[in-house]
Amino acid sequence: MFTISRLQALATLPWLVISLSVLGAASPTLSTGLSVDQISKVRAQMLNLSTQSWELGTASEVLLELEWPALSVFGASPFPPPIQLDSSLNLSDVLAIATNVVNNRPTDTLELVNDGAVGDPASLGVAVLLANWTRTNRSDNNFASAAGSELSYVLNVAPRAPDGAISHRSDQVQLWADFIYMAPPFIAYFGVLQGGDAELGLLQEAYTQCSLYRDNLQDPETKLWQHIGLGDWQDPTLWATGNGWAAAGMLRVLETIQKSTHAKELEGQSKNLTQWVDEIVTAAWTFQQSNGTLLNSINDNSSFADSSGTALIASATYRLALITNDTSHIPAANKAFTLIQNSLSDDGLLENVVDPLTFNSPGTISPEGQSFVLLLQTAWWDWYRSTQVKSAPALSALTAALSGLFGSV
Repeated sequence: MFTISRLQALATLPWLVISLSVLGAASPTLSTGLSVDQISKVRAQMLNLSTQSWELGTASEVLLELEWPALSVFGASPFPPPIQLDSSLNLSDVLAIATNVVNNRPTDTLELVNDGAVGDPASLGVAVLLANWTRTNRSDNNFASAAGSELSYVLNVAPRAPDGAISHRSDQVQLWADFIYMAPPFIAYFGVLQGGDAELGLLQEAYTQCSLYRDNLQDPETKLWQHIGLGDWQDPTLWATGNGWAAAGMLRVLETIQKSTHAKELEGQSKNLTQWVDEIVTAAWTFQQSNGTLLNSINDNSSFADSSGTALIASATYRLALITNDTSHIPAANKAFTLIQNSLSDDGLLENVVDPLTFNSPGTISPEGQSFVLLLQTAWWDWYRSTQVKSAPALSALTAALSGLFGSV
């Protein structure tokens, strides 16, 4: 059930564009967000188009951040989640995805979905863990068993590179930048919910996989990541979406670590993750085109514009700014967000996207691109709320209006 969330409520307001003269010279101009109609249509297209494991896993994360932000790792206190849900926090759409996946899980494999990938099925793990944590029938162990089996497959069965990097594919050792959004966030989240002796080890493993993938895929010259390494074929292009997957995935691992009971012990790991995301974001925006887009192969001027990868990297930029308080890349993200708004069709489809299955040719639709639009919206809104300019008269008026809609901001 699509409810009026914090984002949709905000979208119903007349938008306020705040100039540098109001905010002060040190602050970047703020963008405006999507309208309630746009959010609703983009969401509907996302759920209609998402059928593959990674598409559904990404969509479930979108729904958490968009509609149930308190339970997202980007929320203020996401751990532990509430055991009992109520009408105002029911996770109905997230739980529906998890339930459907578990009910249709193959009986002859440990994975949630048997699709030839190691990383992609793991992207559904957080939704399944939340379904288990909040289940009304406490004797029902189906979700726990499914999540545990998925973790066991990733850690103990999936092929690994000689340095310990877990393969993204099940038939050979092959590393894809996509993996970082799919598996490490699940490993880290599982650790925090598990608690006890396992928690620190799983948090460390999630971090280690990010580190190993960076070692294998980072281009030493640009600091961007190649798409696919090792295996019997590679894709050395600096794929925009792949870099977005990596940056956004590391941010989820970072937020999980920082909100765990082991945050102090893992300060060094958090610092590194922050730096590694910054490497991607900083490098990507140096190649931004005049209209705000990134190219599908970021550093290749002969490549085509891709709004989906642009949206994901822009979302990571806002998230990173929330962590570091460094707003130097916010103008680039704002420019990209404006491009994304202008790239939405009347029925909510993101246009000018790469074909997500070929990686190197323009496409007409992108299920994950729909998700990236909403990840961008939620990241922008969280950053927007955090801006410390509430003394400005215009923002004070806006804050009062927002408070009347959905409580204190």
